[in-house]
Order: sequence, then structure tokens, then C-alpha cells
Amino acid sequence: MAKAPGFKQVLKAVFGAFVGVQSEQQRQQDFQTTTIWPYLVAGIFAVVVFVALLLVLVSWVVAG
Repeated sequence: MAKAPGFKQVLKAVFGAFVGVQSEQQRQQDFQTTTIWPYLVAGIFAVVVFVALLLVLVSWVVAG
């Protein structure tokens, strides 16, 4: 197994998951890491930010 992923690798994986596109090489690298926690934290944070942005956008459109 590989060492813990770097910040850039985690962001790349989370962004790829949001968009739905990821290379096979990147996917293999993600699944060879020793820990899942960086991916979970970054994924949860990304979802919270995405939902917050949607709420702000909807409230702005409804108010306007």
C-alpha cells in the first residue's frame, strides 16, 4: 500500500468525483492509499460548500 495521499491528490480525487470523470491511473492511486480519512473530510467539506452555494443562489434568485 502507498503512503497517505497529499493535499493535491485528495483535491483531485474529490473534484473528479464531483464531476464524474477520473482517469484509471488516478483511481488506482486513490485506492492504494493507506487511509480514507482525508478523502472523507474533503468530500464532506465539498458537499457542505456545494449545498451552501446552492442555498445562497436559490435565495438570491427568489429574492430578486
